[in-house]
Amino acid sequence: MKIKLLVMDVDGTLTDGKINMGPDGEVFKAFDIKDGYGINEILPAHGIVPAIITGRTSTIVENRARELHITELYQGKHDKLDTLKAIMTKYGCCRDNVAYIGDDILDIVCMRECGVVGCPADSCRQVKDIAHYVCKKNGGDGAVREFIEFIVENNDK
Repeated sequence: MKIKLLVMDVDGTLTDGKINMGPDGEVFKAFDIKDGYGINEILPAHGIVPAIITGRTSTIVENRARELHITELYQGKHDKLDTLKAIMTKYGCCRDNVAYIGDDILDIVCMRECGVVGCPADSCRQVKDIAHYVCKKNGGDGAVREFIEFIVENNDK
C-alpha cells in the first residue's frame, strides 16, 4: 500500500472540537504545532498530499490551511463523500492510496472508502470501531502528527 493522500477532518481532529464563540461568531480555534509540522514538513517529504474536508466553514481554518500550504481545502461539506471521491480522482488515487483521520459520525462514510483510517483517542465509539489506528493523543493535541508518523512508518509495507 502506498499512501499518496491524507484527508483530515478539522473539529475534533485538528482541534479539540471546542467551538469558542463570541458575540460576532467564532473567536478562535487551537491547533497543535506538532500536527502542523507533520502536515507541512513530513507529508511533503514522503510525497503525500494533505487535504481537509470539514462540515463547518471558518476563516480560521482557511488561514491555518494557507499557513500549512494545504491547497485542498473543502469547507461546509456535510456530505463529505462526493468531495473525497473528487479529490481521489484529481490525484489518480484508489482507496489503497488514501488515508483518512476523523473523529465523529460525519467522517464514517469517508473512512469506509479509504485504505488506512485513523482517529484521535477521544473519537466517538463508532469511529474507533472502524479505525485501523486509534491514536494515543486526543484531537487538537498531536493526534494528526501521530497518525502521520504511523502512515510514514507503514507506507509500502
